[in-house]
Amino acid sequence: MKQIHVRCTRRQFLRSAAATAVLARGAMVHAAAPAVLANDPMRPQFHLLPAKNWMNDPNGPIYFNGRYHMFFQYNPQAAVWGNMSWDHAVSPDMLHWSHLPVAMTPTPGSPDAYGCFSGSAIQVGSRVYFVYTGTKESTPELATIRDGQNRIQESQCLAWSDDAGLIHWTKDPTPIVPRPPEGMNFTGFRDPSAWHQDGWYYMTVGSGEARVGGCVLLYRSKDMKHWEYLHPLASGAWNGKPTPNPCDDGSMWECPDFFALDGGHVLIYSTLGKVFWQSGVLDPAAMKFHPKKQGVLDLDAFYAPKTQLDAQGRRILWGWIRERRTDAQMRAAGWSGMMSLPRVLTLDRDGTLRMRILPRTATLRNGTIAAAATGTATTLTLPRATGELLCAGTKGSAFELTLTAASTPLMQIRYSPETHTVTANGKQIALEPGDAPTLHAFVDGSVVELIVGERIGYALRFYYTTATAPDVHARLTGTNVKVHAWKLNPISPNRLTT
Repeated sequence: MKQIHVRCTRRQFLRSAAATAVLARGAMVHAAAPAVLANDPMRPQFHLLPAKNWMNDPNGPIYFNGRYHMFFQYNPQAAVWGNMSWDHAVSPDMLHWSHLPVAMTPTPGSPDAYGCFSGSAIQVGSRVYFVYTGTKESTPELATIRDGQNRIQESQCLAWSDDAGLIHWTKDPTPIVPRPPEGMNFTGFRDPSAWHQDGWYYMTVGSGEARVGGCVLLYRSKDMKHWEYLHPLASGAWNGKPTPNPCDDGSMWECPDFFALDGGHVLIYSTLGKVFWQSGVLDPAAMKFHPKKQGVLDLDAFYAPKTQLDAQGRRILWGWIRERRTDAQMRAAGWSGMMSLPRVLTLDRDGTLRMRILPRTATLRNGTIAAAATGTATTLTLPRATGELLCAGTKGSAFELTLTAASTPLMQIRYSPETHTVTANGKQIALEPGDAPTLHAFVDGSVVELIVGERIGYALRFYYTTATAPDVHARLTGTNVKVHAWKLNPISPNRLTT
């Protein structure tokens, strides 16, 4: 088995959009048959993804009329990036999903003629609004994606639905924010997110200034249609190393999401190939965010996240789990990408972010997996790359967990009590003083989704060439550490209907 690491970022997809979009629209694009898709062992059994083709960022997840709606970036025509649309799925519990018709597609001759890029949803009475980035081909003077080609113009757009199922959407033909603020040497202008506060609607947009740093722009409105620019809500520093992709050097922040949480406020944004969080205080009079703590959300294939409130008022985090395959491999497979499992976010009293997989995920369990003692080690097997694993250690005792598939290492994780750190595949994670060294992992076809110490995620992709998924073997060494494992039920009989 060979592990494949193909690092293709969201921004790189934008840079290569022209060639990919042309290919995706062509009549000769390969489309995998439903039976091939259904029998692909690498397709996940309990992560959300469309029946076929490409998906990326979560867009506008919302709890509405007693159901959870997930929209996400989608290519209806191919398993590679292009024809950016908003697909739609619905769930009673954030675990079991049903596909609905595509919610939005590009409208020829409109501000989103090139693609309906990412955004968010907000409920106003019985109506739900989308704020999203529309893109169209334009002139270098008006282009906002500064990638050397300088031909794609981004603007912030509005759509709404008045039906109970959020099936039918009406687009405003005119952008609500057509251009970035004057005077900026901007590096991008996309991914709006809106909320209501103290009689105003506020909206953030991801942006940045060349050789200065990424930032989040703040707007406000009384009616969701007419928006006034205020100022940067938050900003960061350029790393001093110019790159063709401004997201690679910190001069562009993508997919910002800003929300209140447990007495504080949290900002999430994507740059430098990672997802970062900041927690702090919002000055409601000046509408300025003052960050006090920061960290990384995930160590690998997790990107462009979006949050929502669930029926209980909890803050739920979703993210795009990217492929590490080439375009040719994705076209051959007929599908690409998946949604992360829902993660519940909380803030400690000191402002440190904490996350855990939605507890309701335990309802997918279908029997325990027995562990065996082999010398000083405990071993167990997750059959056909599917299952859940929980290791609970203690602060004073070292332990090590190794996951392998077909004799190939997937993860090697060590806990060091001397430094109270976890090292996962060479990546060091410092735990907080009161944290227990826990490892909670979900293995699903071609992904390991791991939460370390309820502090940080690690979404790892792995691939193989066998007709069936390999067993994943876990080996645990150490004292005062307990391990539990479960088989998990699929959320679909064929991986195509959900």
